[in-house]
Amino acid sequence: MKHNHHHPAPAPGGAPKLVTVRFEFTYPKATRVCIAGTFNDWKPGVHTLNSSGEGTWWQVLSLPPGTYEYCLVVDGQWMPDPLAPESVPNPFGGRNSILNVSGDPAADHLADAENIPMKLETKKI
Repeated sequence: MKHNHHHPAPAPGGAPKLVTVRFEFTYPKATRVCIAGTFNDWKPGVHTLNSSGEGTWWQVLSLPPGTYEYCLVVDGQWMPDPLAPESVPNPFGGRNSILNVSGDPAADHLADAENIPMKLETKKI
């Protein structure tokens, strides 16, 4: 899979500012859902989504601003996120979802208004 290299701008303390991102996925028959992408070196076991017990899976991550590619791994099967507004082809014949994380709250608000309603503390993708 293609790995994007991004270099987030450091925040006034030297470390990049982290942005809270909430991933949600609905699949009642799933027994395990993970997320893998350029933000975790494509290792699905690093970020396992939590189950609501009613078929909805979720995870909250804190990521530096940048553009990331990712896939959901549902019971071992890799797939693009059906809620992602953008995707790109990957070298395996499938698609990777695109996640754009902005450090600009106004840009995040505009993107959320165009795609999915924003929650108070998180950006739902």
